[in-house]
Amino acid sequence: MKNNYYILLFLLVVFFGCTKKSIVDNYMAPSVDSLSFYLSSANDINVSFKSKQEYNKKAFDIIINLKDDSLNRVNLFKVANRYYNMSDWNAYRETSKFILERSKSNHDTVNMAKAYTYLGDYYGFKTVPDSAFMNYNKAEKLYIRINDDYNLAKTFLSKATLQYNVSDFFESEIMVFKALRLLKRLKKTDNLLYDSYNLLGILYNEREEYDKALEFNNKALVILEDNKSIPLDLQLKATSLNNIGFVYLSMHNYKEAKKYFEKGVEQKNLFKERLTLYAILCNNLAYAKFKLNESEGLPDLFYKALKIRDSLGLIPGVVSSKIYLSEYFAYKKDTLKALQYAKEALKLSRNSNRLTNRLETLKQIAVVDPTNASVYSKEYIQINEKAQKAERKMGEKFSRIEYETNEIKDENTSLNIQNRTLIYVFSICALLGFFVYVYMIQKAKNRELLFKQQQQIANEDIYNLMISQQNAIEASRIKEKNKVAQDLHDGILGRMFGIRISLDSLDKLDDATAAVKRKKYLSDLREIEQDIREISHDLNKEKSELINNFVAILDKLLENQRVTFDSELISSIDSSIKWELINNTIKINLYRIIQEALQNCNKYAKAKTIKVELKNEINYLSLSISDDGVGFNVNRAKKGIGLQNIFYRTKECNGTVDIKSNKINGTIIEIKIPIDQKINLQHNNN
Repeated sequence: MKNNYYILLFLLVVFFGCTKKSIVDNYMAPSVDSLSFYLSSANDINVSFKSKQEYNKKAFDIIINLKDDSLNRVNLFKVANRYYNMSDWNAYRETSKFILERSKSNHDTVNMAKAYTYLGDYYGFKTVPDSAFMNYNKAEKLYIRINDDYNLAKTFLSKATLQYNVSDFFESEIMVFKALRLLKRLKKTDNLLYDSYNLLGILYNEREEYDKALEFNNKALVILEDNKSIPLDLQLKATSLNNIGFVYLSMHNYKEAKKYFEKGVEQKNLFKERLTLYAILCNNLAYAKFKLNESEGLPDLFYKALKIRDSLGLIPGVVSSKIYLSEYFAYKKDTLKALQYAKEALKLSRNSNRLTNRLETLKQIAVVDPTNASVYSKEYIQINEKAQKAERKMGEKFSRIEYETNEIKDENTSLNIQNRTLIYVFSICALLGFFVYVYMIQKAKNRELLFKQQQQIANEDIYNLMISQQNAIEASRIKEKNKVAQDLHDGILGRMFGIRISLDSLDKLDDATAAVKRKKYLSDLREIEQDIREISHDLNKEKSELINNFVAILDKLLENQRVTFDSELISSIDSSIKWELINNTIKINLYRIIQEALQNCNKYAKAKTIKVELKNEINYLSLSISDDGVGFNVNRAKKGIGLQNIFYRTKECNGTVDIKSNKINGTIIEIKIPIDQKINLQHNNN
């Protein structure tokens, strides 16, 4: 009976694969009109097998000549589905391989995973479980990579079915629960959840855990009742009713088993839509009736199931039906028929590679042919050992495939960890480098600031030295002036006094000599007058030069420019500016700005004329420096040290800079520095 249930599961899995693949047909319409016709005709149940193949081949030929994109691969999957539905396994395999290669060349991970699933289905049907498991495993890794949990759950379920088929029940159970965890997280209640509960029911029945088997089979039924979107033509309710009935059959509760088998057979359109399942239910119902000693409809119900299975070429099902018939006729004491069906079943099972079929047959024939029972028992032991070895070997293969895949995964994980470590190390080094860079920049800025502060102090010192020097010169001049005044007093005034006395004495004379002497004294007075005028002129000039030391220093800078360079220098300093009221910092920065501007003109401008103007405006001291040179790119030159110094010094004075330069008009630097209003008031009062 376990063998019968194994056959049932296999047929259900094949059927589910077929029906699920047909859903893909409506996914996307082809881009060529004739393609739609060929694909539709290849799936038409009223068309002959040969014609279906031809239509599908024509559809394939159209698709491979179209642009290789995702739509193209969807249509290729449609072709594969039709080959699956018509059981053209070789064409199905080749089409799936073709899709896989195209998906690989396009780095299409989604369709690569799907193609691996199709190949897994192919090898599963061809009973090459290790190849099927390997392809499902590849699909699983890809679905994990792209985070497709739903298709990953579907792949887990396919692997679980394979593990069940090789009697690796424990691993199969683990795989089903993996699928269930994903489905619960996705909150899916579709036919995939139904398939998971259904397979768990079958697994627990095989392990003779009948309570759990019934629990999960009933959960599967609840899914069908709650989810009305599951297509009725899948006849999943009939499947569950059969599975529950089979659990009761295994428990020898034939009355309950019969009740569920009868409900299953009565499902609407079952004969038309699921003939294979209908045959299974008929066979199981007949067996339940036989065990209940009910003769109604027997053995015709057995024959009916056998005829359907034989017409469909379902060898495992035919073997199961003949075993039941052998048991039935043995009970009816019809030894010849019992032996006949047992021998026919044994012959079919020996031509099949399904060892479980042969074991069930040998067990039955040993009962109905006691004469040769020892021979059959011996063969049974040999086949059983062979089956156990094959199951163990296949389980080891599955484990090895899992291990090798996980080993590759671990290597990739190790590489990823190494790469991640390298990234971390690089990031830390880059971060440290950045911090060092910022530190060095900040340190350089601090040094620059310190240098500027020291430069400012030095400028103050230089200016003070210049003032001191000028004061020393002024002191010398005052000393000289005092000397001149003394000389004027002692020399010129003495001479004038002598001449005046002499002239007074001439008034008493009235001869010719008096006139000559008077004329001589008048000439001496003219000489004294000229000496006084020269001394007065020199003193007035000196007073003008010494009005302010800054103007003298600035004049000296401008005079050096005129003497040293060929360009003409025109300077204008507003005489109304009260330099004694202007802060020394402003004076120093103005001096340095003019010095820097003249230096730039001399180095780069090639100017013929340079103009320097200092004007007193309302609330501003205005400095204008212009030339008729070659000009420069202001935006680019702003990065230069010279212009940066001008901007920096103007900023120190809270002033503004406006620089205009071009090749035609040369360069104009205009600087406005705010000054205390009292300077302007002083200017206005003056």
